[in-house]
Amino acid sequence: MMQHYIETKKEYDDCILFYRLGDFYEMFFEDAVLVSKTLELTLTGKACGLEERAPMCGIPFHAADGYINRLVSEGFKVAICEQVEDPKLAKGIVKREVIRVVTPGTNVSPESLDESTNSYIMSIVHLQNKIGISFADISTGDFFVTEVEDNKKLLDEINKIMPKEIICNDAFLVSSVDTEDIRNRLKICINALGPWYFEEDNCKNILLKHFRCLDITALGIEDFASGIIASGALLTYLYETQKVSLSQLTHISPYICSKYMLLDSSTRRNLELTYTLREKQKRGTLLWVLDKTKTAMGARTLRGYIEQPLIDQEEIIKRQDFVKELLNNSVDRDEVREYLSAIYDLERLLTKVSYKSANPRDLVALKNSLKMLPHIKNIISNFECQLVKELNENLDPLEDIADLIDQAIIEDPPLSSKEGGFIREGYDENIDKLKVAKTDGKNWLLELETTERERTGIKGLKVKYNKVFGYYFEVTNSYKDLVPEDYIRKQTLTGAERFTTPKLKELEDMILNAQDKLFALEYDAFCTVRDHIEASLVRIQKSAKSIAAIDAFASLAVVAERNRFVCPHINTKGVIDIKGGRHPVVEKMLSNGMFIDNDTYLDNKKDSINVITGPNMAGKS
Repeated sequence: MMQHYIETKKEYDDCILFYRLGDFYEMFFEDAVLVSKTLELTLTGKACGLEERAPMCGIPFHAADGYINRLVSEGFKVAICEQVEDPKLAKGIVKREVIRVVTPGTNVSPESLDESTNSYIMSIVHLQNKIGISFADISTGDFFVTEVEDNKKLLDEINKIMPKEIICNDAFLVSSVDTEDIRNRLKICINALGPWYFEEDNCKNILLKHFRCLDITALGIEDFASGIIASGALLTYLYETQKVSLSQLTHISPYICSKYMLLDSSTRRNLELTYTLREKQKRGTLLWVLDKTKTAMGARTLRGYIEQPLIDQEEIIKRQDFVKELLNNSVDRDEVREYLSAIYDLERLLTKVSYKSANPRDLVALKNSLKMLPHIKNIISNFECQLVKELNENLDPLEDIADLIDQAIIEDPPLSSKEGGFIREGYDENIDKLKVAKTDGKNWLLELETTERERTGIKGLKVKYNKVFGYYFEVTNSYKDLVPEDYIRKQTLTGAERFTTPKLKELEDMILNAQDKLFALEYDAFCTVRDHIEASLVRIQKSAKSIAAIDAFASLAVVAERNRFVCPHINTKGVIDIKGGRHPVVEKMLSNGMFIDNDTYLDNKKDSINVITGPNMAGKS
């Protein structure tokens, strides 16, 4: 076992290796010392054939997520080496292999994710004439590619996107970019990868293979030569660390930087768009005022709109028209928001489906969410603006998926998908038959219990069960003199004895065999439903994006109504003319009536702003 551990650790030498042993994940040698200090765990030792015992520490496997999240938040990578065969069926040492590597940008644990914020991992490749950028959120399926000309624009994009992790080529590390500032001030983990990750042919091939295309032009990203390399490197890294199909990454979107207002990092911080300068909190920001969304997807979308302001007049007016229509149709808008409030985070539920980690309750949450879509689609179909028509076209009601889950899974299922009890009666004939056998088995046990009480005269005799000893008769010490000779002792307790008989053993085998078969059949049925949902990922993702946008615009309409905001007329003449302007955040932070509105007029040709700079006490006033 230790030999396998050492071989695996060599392969994942940049990671902390969580090595599954029974009910624990164990760490050895340097990993054990590091983890014991970081997580404040007890450091012990294990004999390993060396002169000294190997340092060792461990954590219960069922509590691993919390420990992994703490390590990853400190910037460590964690490789999870799992038992991949049933220990009961293993011949010799149980087979183990690394099933996933968790990094700051690939952690999809629900406890590690902020539901209102994307969790991006970014790939950067520095070439001679362009800088390729690609970023993805594997918890939602978002995947983007772009290019910039220089490091200043690159830093603007990093500050805008705020990835949890950056992977890059060596040229990025030796460029003029202050990587230490990125690490320390922005708290972003940076990992330089080997040159082969960024080989052009490899990058193109993995993109074509993943998206099942024959040519890169089919993806619409052929104009981003360096961006293609960044995207391919990112996809390679994700495959290596996640070891799943990444089916949630259904498309890659070109991201045109010139479509959005350029805000440098200093401007972005001082505007306090999504977090305050001092406290780093949401309260007191523009997002705090505008965010009245009902779904996690809508909250992330609205945050994206604020962090990436449009500069395309036509697109701005399309958004304004939708907000205006939602404002003028308050009854329909409020009804839509009622339905939105019942929708779970579809994007992150789909990632759990893609990772095969979705449980029966996740599928019920998905079903209940999808049941809201036909109602929302019906209401917004009455709206007339261009943007809502585009969103409605992509809003698939998905009634077939909701019906499938409804037919297969009961309304209030258990959490685990491997211990049965969640497939609806009538969905599968074989499952129904085994359920009857399981129920009859309980009746057989009750009959045997009654018979044995009468035969032995032991009034307190009971049939009980646990996973270690199976089924047994429990007899308290006050009745042990009445125990017949054909009873076979299984366990002695302080106040009781536990026995079995040939008849009880026979019933136990029948019941447990039926139960094992039932659990296996229910799990197979569950996997079939889950795989069917995975095959419909593209449809569900499109609907999720439409729902997110509808939620974000409905939030803006509600805020406009409550605060008496007006719709500005957009012009390209270089004129800003505001009558009775109010600062949305300052007004909210002050008591009612304290804020005094102001007019503002700025003109590129006539009136402009002059900034007077100079040291204190130099006469600026």
